[in-house]
Amino acid sequence: MSRLRLHSETHLVARIGWMRAAVLGANDGIISTASLIVGVAAAAATQHDVLIAGFAGLVAGAMSMAAGEYVSVSSQSDTEQADLARERKELSENIAFERDELAAIYVKRGVEPALAQQVARQLMATDALGAHAREELGISEITAARPVQAALTSAATFAVGAAMPLLMVVVSPVNALVPIVSAASLCFLALLGAIGAKAGGSNVLRATARVTFWGALALALTAGIGKIFGTVV
Repeated sequence: MSRLRLHSETHLVARIGWMRAAVLGANDGIISTASLIVGVAAAAATQHDVLIAGFAGLVAGAMSMAAGEYVSVSSQSDTEQADLARERKELSENIAFERDELAAIYVKRGVEPALAQQVARQLMATDALGAHAREELGISEITAARPVQAALTSAATFAVGAAMPLLMVVVSPVNALVPIVSAASLCFLALLGAIGAKAGGSNVLRATARVTFWGALALALTAGIGKIFGTVV
């Protein structure tokens, strides 16, 4: 028992909820705002016009991220609550069947039938719904949907990400907006990919290459479109 008290573990899965929203928000903020800026700048717009377009993209994007995350994660939360309500009803109507069902899950994982029944009985005596939520539905405190957290996190990180290419517009000469904003944004994306991978304990090089590739593709496409339409108009 003393060994267990001395041995502490930090599991990265606990970060999934807010980290997914944070990385998504910052990544989207950099890519969408930088692409918008590059596209407008490539159409021979003035620095003032580019700043207005970029700031409008920041505000609209942050609100869109907040609304989108809240709606999508709320849908997940609604589904979880519906499943829990159904499970609660089943527990009240046929507790013996639910105990056998829980024991069967442990048997499939390699526990002996008699011991599985004993474990199921003890767990359900303490928290029947919690036991079935974890084992049968895969719902736990760590992975449960949190709509407000997801919405606020993604909106805030989107704004931070979008502010980076906007800052480049302010400090860059008009005739060099496209290359400077593009290069700086790709650097920001690479750094974001590395930070996200480090926080999540995944491969840093793979994450960095993935986010940089898609960012470069978005910037190239929007710059091309801005150049074409700017020339035509």
